Amino acid sequence: MLSFGNDYSYGACPEILDRLARTNDTAFPGYGSDAACEDAKRRIREACETPDADVWFLVGGTQTNQTVIDTMLAPYEGVVTVDSGHPNVHEAGAIESTGHKVITLPHHAGKLDAAELDDYCATFYADDNHEHMVFPGLVYISHPTEYGTIYGKAELEVIAETAHRHGMPLFVDGARLGYGLTAAGTDVTLPDLARIADVFYIGGTKVGALFGEAVVFTKGNTPKHFLTQIKQHGALLAKGWLLGLQFGTLFTDDLYLRIAANANRQADRIREALRERGYTLTFEAPTNQVFVTLDHPTIERLQAHVRMGFMEKADNEHTVMRLCTSWATTDEQVDQLIALL
Repeated sequence: MLSFGNDYSYGACPEILDRLARTNDTAFPGYGSDAACEDAKRRIREACETPDADVWFLVGGTQTNQTVIDTMLAPYEGVVTVDSGHPNVHEAGAIESTGHKVITLPHHAGKLDAAELDDYCATFYADDNHEHMVFPGLVYISHPTEYGTIYGKAELEVIAETAHRHGMPLFVDGARLGYGLTAAGTDVTLPDLARIADVFYIGGTKVGALFGEAVVFTKGNTPKHFLTQIKQHGALLAKGWLLGLQFGTLFTDDLYLRIAANANRQADRIREALRERGYTLTFEAPTNQVFVTLDHPTIERLQAHVRMGFMEKADNEHTVMRLCTSWATTDEQVDQLIALL
């Protein structure tokens, strides 16, 4: 069975496994207070060209989104995102469970439109009854989006400017950030993101690590007693050095970007094969997620050999399915998929 269902099906890249094995007999201090975490933070700051960035390591994406959003919002505030945003769809109400509302705007191929954000905020504050309403307190976007699309640098800048004009920080979910940074045609670099966003995270779980996300606060804006609040959310890993060792490895010799580029290259091969064979691509996206609208007999035929992801119903006879590559996808696996197509 070929595995194209998601980008976290495989364990970790060999370089990480080798380092974990070599340090297995080393006793480290707990909770991220170790030399491996400090080394990883230094490497991330250098890659971001932001020497004063405050870097924290958490285990998974939903945990990271919940912790960052909850700690950055006042009790009367909610988070603004698009209706396809991960906190609104696939996080089981994790944000709402902390007492914060998820405020949604329409998505455009997964992306937030700055003009619509501006209009929403202007309308909110123009309402004489807004003191009785949930305040928009933070803007959440993901790069890449849930549909594999990416923002341009100018788009990110105008979203950040709009958010700041209405008193909100910009939080960028980077669960698949490596795939966005290495996408064809992108003009967004890691230093760009560090300059534009108030907080973002670098995804490891989906980009070569066993697990882990690196949260980066860029404006001296880390929530007060953040370590304590991480623990309060059940998100503080006792064996924190495991995260430090992994991110230290990913940010050595451009490993993070090198392995991410492989996923995009393999996805491009799949997209080209789909086009050549007359399939309907649902979204034109340059990253590792390939969305294709298939009739149900074709889905049944392919699923006998390929794990794919369900995205959404297109109509009574067609469904949007996702083929997802990763850092671990090989030429041979893509060759076999193309033969099945």
